[in-house]
Amino acid sequence: MWYNHHMKFISHSEEETFSVARYVAEKCIGNEVILLNGDLGAGKTTFTKGLAKALGIQKTVKSPTFTLMKTYQGGRLTLYHFDLYRIEKEEELEELGFTDYLNAGGVCVIEWNKFSELPGKIITIDIDYSDSDTRKITVHFGDEKL
Repeated sequence: MWYNHHMKFISHSEEETFSVARYVAEKCIGNEVILLNGDLGAGKTTFTKGLAKALGIQKTVKSPTFTLMKTYQGGRLTLYHFDLYRIEKEEELEELGFTDYLNAGGVCVIEWNKFSELPGKIITIDIDYSDSDTRKITVHFGDEKL
């Protein structure tokens, strides 16, 4: 069942962050958009690695900072990983064809979101530093529309 609610987690390690990602992956059935928020180095890519692993994807996940988007197949769902840090205007996303992936049946993970409207089921994940070894992770399962 998809409904508005949120959960808070504390992570002290990569393994614990992977556990949170596994929890989120278990809820995914396709066409989810996961918005990852957090400072540089907060653990957004680590979370995405855990999500890919939980979806059964064997390929190594790397940050798509320079390629802007990477596709990972071979799991229960295809994972589309966006890093939009270098995008300045939303219009660039349409020009690059990124909107085509949002309803492609997989899971879209977006770091540094620049979309003003998104289709499907939105999951917002905030990753905050507590200290060098601790992260606060808030997962919000939101409405069908942003």
